[in-house]
Amino acid sequence: MTGPIPTTVVGSLPQPNWLLDRDMLRDRLPARVRTPELWRVPEELLEAAQDDATLLAIRDMERAGVDIITDGEIRRESYSNRFATALDGMDLDNPATIMSRAGKPNKVPRVTGRIRRREPVEVRDLRFLREHTDRKVKITLPGPFTMSQQAVDEHYGDVRALAMDLADAVNEEIRDLFAAGADIVQIDEPWVQSRAEQAREYALEVIDRAVEGVGGTTALHSCFGYAHMVHDRPNGYPILAELNGTKVDQLVIEAAQPDLDLSVLEELPDKVIALGVLSLGDLDVEPDEVIADRIRAALRHVDAQRLQVAPDCWMKYLPREVAVGKLAAMVRAAETVREEL
Repeated sequence: MTGPIPTTVVGSLPQPNWLLDRDMLRDRLPARVRTPELWRVPEELLEAAQDDATLLAIRDMERAGVDIITDGEIRRESYSNRFATALDGMDLDNPATIMSRAGKPNKVPRVTGRIRRREPVEVRDLRFLREHTDRKVKITLPGPFTMSQQAVDEHYGDVRALAMDLADAVNEEIRDLFAAGADIVQIDEPWVQSRAEQAREYALEVIDRAVEGVGGTTALHSCFGYAHMVHDRPNGYPILAELNGTKVDQLVIEAAQPDLDLSVLEELPDKVIALGVLSLGDLDVEPDEVIADRIRAALRHVDAQRLQVAPDCWMKYLPREVAVGKLAAMVRAAETVREEL
């Protein structure tokens, strides 16, 4: 990491079209159940192909100069279903249907038994990342509140109890990820914003349970949805200041595309902020000075030692060359602002 204002990513990078059918990915809602039809590679060759594509993503982030990198979430059909569908208690063969954040029907697992993590899910992913870079590494997990909203409960009869058991499963996974060498583990909680009233009832409680006693740096990411699907975004978060009271160390929020009023950062005095300074709503690589101005604007409200910069989410829908170009521009802009400091 180079001084203050390190650069990072939210999680995903574009998956190669030889690995995954990107047209099919763009034309459907994010997967909540398993969707093997997205992969172009036969099952017996899939893990090796995903390893190769992950290595490309690692090198792309290194080539762009990013300080804190992920595995690009290359092995995932969506940010959440790789972990959620590996848990006991989820019926994947007989999915239910709910309305997505975009207001469209989407298939989700049915919860038919008590949620339990039977084995580590992403530890191999993390070890592969750790073995192939000397940079700081972050790995992401879906948060317990969001997973509780992406399933139909037919067992608990109490969504808070479901979310609590999901939090226990996340907590077990986080502990194993730190033991395997993660520098940061991030939990993704986009549905905290789209279902703010339910989130106020129990989301903060289950987030704290997910990170209780894990012994490493934790981050919480929240957002307004995929840029290529959700075009009209509010310029403020329904729940943000409340997240300052959680036990996570960092908050990862998007700000560029929604044109967030950055004075809200003053309501987060206890957290490191990873701020979205790249808009993913178009394919243009922003000029370095535009990105630098976004960073300078943030510094009016948060100290440089508590600021990281990142893209908005999610990069997986961008063409690879655009994603790398945006990341490289972000790195150059951050370096410009560092020199000014």
